[in-house]
Amino acid sequence: MAHYYKPNCKCPKDAKKCTCGATWSYIVDVGINPKNGRRKQKKKGGFKTKKEAEQEVAKIVVGMAKGKSYVQESNITFKDFSKIWLDTYKSTKNKKVSTIITREYQLKNLMPYFEHLKMRDISGLEYQDMLNDLKAKEYSDNTISGIHSVGVMIFKKAKKSRVVFENPTELAILPKTAVTVQDIEKGVELPKYLEKEELALLLKAAKEKGLPQDYEVFRLLAFSGMRLGELCVLKWSDLNFEDNTIRITKTYFNPTNNMLDYKLLTPKTKTSIRTIDMDKSVMEDLKRLKAKQSEFRIKHADSYHNEGFVFVNMERNYGYPRILKIFEKRMTRLLKLAKLNQKLTPHSLRHTHTSLLAEAGASLDAIMERLGHKDNATTRNIYLHVTKAVKKETSQKFSELMNGL
Repeated sequence: MAHYYKPNCKCPKDAKKCTCGATWSYIVDVGINPKNGRRKQKKKGGFKTKKEAEQEVAKIVVGMAKGKSYVQESNITFKDFSKIWLDTYKSTKNKKVSTIITREYQLKNLMPYFEHLKMRDISGLEYQDMLNDLKAKEYSDNTISGIHSVGVMIFKKAKKSRVVFENPTELAILPKTAVTVQDIEKGVELPKYLEKEELALLLKAAKEKGLPQDYEVFRLLAFSGMRLGELCVLKWSDLNFEDNTIRITKTYFNPTNNMLDYKLLTPKTKTSIRTIDMDKSVMEDLKRLKAKQSEFRIKHADSYHNEGFVFVNMERNYGYPRILKIFEKRMTRLLKLAKLNQKLTPHSLRHTHTSLLAEAGASLDAIMERLGHKDNATTRNIYLHVTKAVKKETSQKFSELMNGL
């Protein structure tokens, strides 16, 4: 049973039409109070038209007809409720630190849109506008998907906790980059990487014109295939100079690019934890770097961040690992000096390592293991591309051999 009225109407009682601009309210029965047996009612006002009030009552009635008890929507804001959700999420067993940090970062992207809004007032349209705006700002499809995942978890929890009546994420559509006919015609596009001769030019530039640690950094990336985040937090204790191996057990996390505010995270997958056999000459380079660093550390003992990192800042904040952007800028500088493609990044050296291993005859499984992949489409595509040429060369040699028959 529902009643609709205008509690603040100032028009005469016998007026046929309201002219004072008063808004509509409703009062509706929503069940029985279990404490005293009296009927429980819901009141709400502020509707511009009677139809709007009727539509909201209809939602309540439909929900009750489906066997759901009435949801008394809360006044809690998105900011306050998301904090409750995050605290609960953190307390869940077996949640990795890296996963929690990622969720926190994704949640921050939702705050500019909903932070001060009440949970109950966030509509599906507003939520969809948020996703569309992220796409307009050129966020990647994967990033938007991750942010959306957090939004879904928050509103599912809110609905289950009876904070909201409806979940605005339920009908949301993730905006994705459209695949064009040209993309399909091109087929699988391989990532950019360096050929053997180009790598030699890059390392020559790093050795002759590079900044401190450049040669050791980019040679190690190219000869190991490790991720830049793994290299940034390598410690001397991870290096075994007797066996010429490097142990990968952690990665770097620093979304604010504040050198002093870095975090060491465990790798996302178990396969990322691995031991890499290294070329002896690369290890000799690192051994010489360690000797130089020891002298520097002793000289600046009072201010040195002595956590045993291999590649450290030596201009300020001595001993802290360098942020990723520094290596990206340094590689761009070297690529320019070597007259190579300046769009390449330190991650391109990981792809370069894949291509060179495939060219050398390594199996796909061996390459995956070395890179710390369980399975990876990009690595697989590079491998197939390189070995395709090798197979064609083998077929040609066989044809030449058989021509005399």
